Amino acid sequence: MDRIDIRILNCLKKNSRENASVIGEKVNMSVSAVIERIRKLENAGIIRQYTVVLDPKQIGKDLSALISVGIEHPQYNDGFTEFVKSYPEIVECHYVTGDFDFIVKVLTDSTGSLERILNEIKSVPGVSVTKTLVILSTVKNDFSAGLEEN
Repeated sequence: MDRIDIRILNCLKKNSRENASVIGEKVNMSVSAVIERIRKLENAGIIRQYTVVLDPKQIGKDLSALISVGIEHPQYNDGFTEFVKSYPEIVECHYVTGDFDFIVKVLTDSTGSLERILNEIKSVPGVSVTKTLVILSTVKNDFSAGLEEN
């Protein structure tokens, strides 16, 4: 990856729908060269997907929480991760070090829904302890790694 690739990726990170001619103007390249570079970045797996970022408040999911989950033994990890994958309100799940085994992020519409989700998490075989933090506001929320031009 060179500086031009990084500049193209930064353009796409800001707006993945920006067309190649606009990107070409920004990076001083032809449209066909920009398209070819994007294709190479996709084929190399650097660009994994293009997606839409929804505003949780606008779709009625304005309660966010982080739930730390302790699992009593690693034999229960697969069961827990399968549960997480099947639950649409759980939007992130990370296997972590420290006092807990997993941290999940939940987006939901009310404290009642959060309570229901928390009780279902606690009912998953092997879950021994949870700790919940309700997110009051978000200062920064980037969706992919940042790239710096050297």
